[in-house]
Formats: sequence, C-alpha cells, structure tokens
Amino acid sequence: MASSPAPPAAPPKPSWDPRRAEQTLPWVRPTIRIRLTLLYGGMFLIAGILLLSIIYLLAAQALDVGSELPFKIVRGQVTSDICNFPSGAQPDQFNVLMNSCVNHQRQEALDNLLTRSLFALVGLSIIAFAFGYAMAGRVLSPLGRITRTARRVVGSDLARRIELDGPDDELKELADTFDEMLERLERAFTAQQRFVANASHELRTPLAINRTLLEVHLSDPAAPAELQQLGKTLLATNERSEQLVEGLLLLARSDNQLVERKPVDLAEVATRAVDQALGEAQQKGVEIRTECVPAVVQGNGVLLERIALNLVQNAVRYNVPEEGWVEVSTELQQGQAVLVVSNTGPVVPAYEVDNLFEPFRRLRTERTGSDKGVGLGLSIARSVARAHGGRIIAEPREGGGLVMRVTLPV
Repeated sequence: MASSPAPPAAPPKPSWDPRRAEQTLPWVRPTIRIRLTLLYGGMFLIAGILLLSIIYLLAAQALDVGSELPFKIVRGQVTSDICNFPSGAQPDQFNVLMNSCVNHQRQEALDNLLTRSLFALVGLSIIAFAFGYAMAGRVLSPLGRITRTARRVVGSDLARRIELDGPDDELKELADTFDEMLERLERAFTAQQRFVANASHELRTPLAINRTLLEVHLSDPAAPAELQQLGKTLLATNERSEQLVEGLLLLARSDNQLVERKPVDLAEVATRAVDQALGEAQQKGVEIRTECVPAVVQGNGVLLERIALNLVQNAVRYNVPEEGWVEVSTELQQGQAVLVVSNTGPVVPAYEVDNLFEPFRRLRTERTGSDKGVGLGLSIARSVARAHGGRIIAEPREGGGLVMRVTLPV
C-alpha cells in the first residue's frame, strides 16, 4: 500500500519584524522616558525662571533707596535719619562712618533678600512637587488601568481588554501585549472547557454502560459463583474508574475562578458534609464532633460542600482503628470564614504534609493503590479554595492526625 505524502513543511517565519523597524529611531517615538524628561525638565526650567524673577524683584526692592541717599551734606554737616553722624567730626571720621553706614545697609538688604528668597523657594518647591505629582499620575494612569484590568480578569473574565489609546509609547505597547496575552489565554481556556465537556461525555458513557451490563449479569441467579465474584470485582473496579473520572473533571473545573457567587453558610455546608460521612464513620467506629458557628461567604455551595466532604471523608478514612474522632468547626476570624477539620490518626511528618495536596499522592505512597479513594480529595479541596480566593493549610497534630484549616474571604 502506497504511503501518504508527507505534509508540507511550515513556511519559515519572516526575519523582518515591523515592530523592530520602528525601534530604529527611538528618539522619534514619544517614549515614556522622553515624555517624563520633557515634563520634569520643563517644570524645573519654569520653576527656575520664576525663582530668578522673584529674586530679582526682591533684590531690586531691597536695594531701592529712592531719590535720596541715607545721608546728605547740609551746610558742611552730614546728617542722616538712619546713620548716626556726630557733629564736629573730622572728614576722615566722616568717611569711616559713611562706609560703616553703607555696609550696614547692604548687610540688612542681603539678609532681607535671603529670608524672602528662602520663603519663595519653599513655596515654589511645594507648588512644583504638587504639580509634578499630579502630572506624573496623569502620565502613569495607563498603568493603573492595566492593573485594574488584570485584577478583574484573574483567570475567569478573560473577555476583558484594556484597549489603551494614546501615543505609541511603552505603556501602549505593554497594554497591547497584555491584550494579546489575554486573547491567547481566552482561546486556551475555551479549548480546555470544550475538552472537559467532551471528555465528560466520552468517559462517562462507556463506564455507565459497563456498570449496567455488570449489574444485569450479577442479577442473574443462575450465574456461577465464580462469575458472580468476577462480576463484583469488575463492578468495584468500574466504580473506582467512575470516581476517578468525576474527580479529574471536578479538579479541571475547579481550577478556574468563579464567575457567579451566592451567599453560602459555611456552617450549613459543614453540617451537610458530616451527615453524608456519618454512616461511614459509624462503620469504622469514628466519633464525629461538630461545633459550627454561622459563617456566610460568597461562593458556590456545591463546590464548598465538596471541600468539607472531602476533608471529613479523609479524616474518617485515615484514622486510628479504635477510639478515633473527627472534629469539625466553623467560625469567623478577622473578617474571614474558617473551616477546621481535625482528626486522630497516624503520625504525619511535617515534611510530607505538602505532598498530600498533590494529585494521586498519599502518605508514603506515590500513586493510587488503596481502597480509600482515588487520591484527588485534597487536590480538589485546594483547587476549590483557590477558586474562592481562599487557601487551605494542613498541620500535623500532636499525637497523630492532621488539622486542616480552610480560610475563605467573606
């Protein structure tokens, strides 16, 4: 059979980039560096001109003695309202007294000029800093717009764009690059959602068919005992596969930020989770204690119930064989809702706590191989907590067991 022709190779990327061509004349573009340089340089120049003008006017005013000198000769005598010239003084004494008087007036003028210049400098500095602060905020306002858009996106509302207008400077280039990144992320998230939907259908359907066929064969009373045992084993394996698929799909969906939020009482969520795990706890002889205080958060009730259920089920399943207990409590602390699940159990080393949140990881085991679950419970709990803007922390309990603390914003 003839082989199919090889697909054509992708054309090489052009080596010429128009954006690089624009960078050949960096001084032609109104870059942010040039704009800030011209802005602050022009402000300094204007402030200097104003300061020199004020100093000149003050100096002219200080040295202006009018049409009359501070001394005059009257009938051979020198009199002054400012300087003290004694009568009967010799000419040499008059020269010394006149020089002293002029120097004294000059010093007073300079002191007056210095004082007023300092006040003028302080006033102009305040005005210059205030004007510079306002203008810098105006120039850098696109950065605030980029930051606000990035905060609103947060992995969920990827349809938002900055769409910054204005001169083609570094800020517009940054905004355009960010818009391109958001567009690529939106395409990636859309493809992921389509994949999750398709995988949900393609994986659930054959497993459901297998479960139905096995249940039909097991319902036949004429089936041999060996076939009955094999059917039960296959049914348990099929159920485990269904749990694994459901856990993987829930983990993929919970990694995204929530778009719609509703008020959810964390105490009610914890109580429902305890009710669901109560039967399993009674079979294992584990006592469940609850102390739930109303703590309302904004989120998805189904996903929050999944957090509580996973933590309670893990606390029940990984417990001591005798006289084990699980404590579940909710409260409000410093404006945050807190869910705490603590239990008795084997001693957990502190260096292995972080590994428990990894998918398919358990204490001292790498992959699933236990009948206690599929190894996704804590991974799902952490993803759901992050999707709600919260976090989950695990701490080894003294004497064995763990203390799981979920913190969510109210």
